Amino acid sequence: MTTALDLLALTEELCAVRSESHKEKALTDLVEAKIRESAPSLRVDRLGDNIVVRTEHGLEKRVVLGGHLDTVPANGNAVPRIDGDVLHGLGSADMKGGLAVMLALAQDLEAMQASARFDTTLVFYVAEEVAEEFNGLRHLFLERPAWVAGDLAVLLEPTGAWVEAGCQGTLHLRATFKGERAHSARPWMGVNAIHQMSDVLARIVAHAADTVDVDGLAYRESLEVVRVDGGVANNVIPDHATLIVNRRFAPCYTVDEATEQVIALLDVADEVEVLNASPAAPPNLWDPLVAEFIGKFDLGVRPKLGWTDVARFAAAGIPALNFGPGDPTVAHAANEHVTGESLESCYAVLGSFIGAT
Repeated sequence: MTTALDLLALTEELCAVRSESHKEKALTDLVEAKIRESAPSLRVDRLGDNIVVRTEHGLEKRVVLGGHLDTVPANGNAVPRIDGDVLHGLGSADMKGGLAVMLALAQDLEAMQASARFDTTLVFYVAEEVAEEFNGLRHLFLERPAWVAGDLAVLLEPTGAWVEAGCQGTLHLRATFKGERAHSARPWMGVNAIHQMSDVLARIVAHAADTVDVDGLAYRESLEVVRVDGGVANNVIPDHATLIVNRRFAPCYTVDEATEQVIALLDVADEVEVLNASPAAPPNLWDPLVAEFIGKFDLGVRPKLGWTDVARFAAAGIPALNFGPGDPTVAHAANEHVTGESLESCYAVLGSFIGAT
């Protein structure tokens, strides 16, 4: 049985291997080597720098556990350090603690095959923290969907021992405003494209984002301008300006519905373009395996505010939830950390559920 100290030390080892997005190969190599050494009977497949590990007992149901290998760029926290029961360092919560739990479970699956309640898949994938086009899980679904198929998926994102159900959808739209250049000493001879934004900015500032109830969970939405560009010189009235809006929407809306709602606020722009869009995922609290997972361990449930790859599983018809070690509020922060207690608790729940511990 793996202890909190073992998990903390394993997480420290993973954190010591830099794996910022697009630079995960060294960590992928380490993960593959560890699994082949500690769990030689499990099937191990690799696509690029994505690793998929599977038991093949022919059981009726399969549970998929997923964790991304990449981190955001370092912020003075690249070197991990342990202080008592706490590991500080880049990726400790998001989500190398979760990866450590998955590696420990792989070893347990090797040792206790007869007790397994489900066949289990472990997915270690790249590029979750960057643009959708690079996401390793996306590539697996496109190129090797059988590798990631299952009846329930658990993403080991940091959730602080809560089940964070479903996730919000997200989309970015760019609104373009056109004007006419003039010298800034004679602005009446032109049309200021930046000033043309004022009505839209006022609308967005005044917009009261909804809190939407879905299966008894309150998904608090958001609509924010996240970028503004315009102007060519300090003495020129700008003839072109753009703003980018980010909408986070509840899982009761489709991408098309959420997009239409934003476009209605941007209707005075000269052009509106959807830059990217990712669907939301429903909580699926009434799915038998989701309900069993929550009820068996009497876990607290809250909505996932933000987007995660549970949406990718949900789009494939696989109920999914977020449950992992670490405090989500310190993810990406300079003081990112994870505790041994959090690692051990997550390991115990997942191991008991799949029958590996």
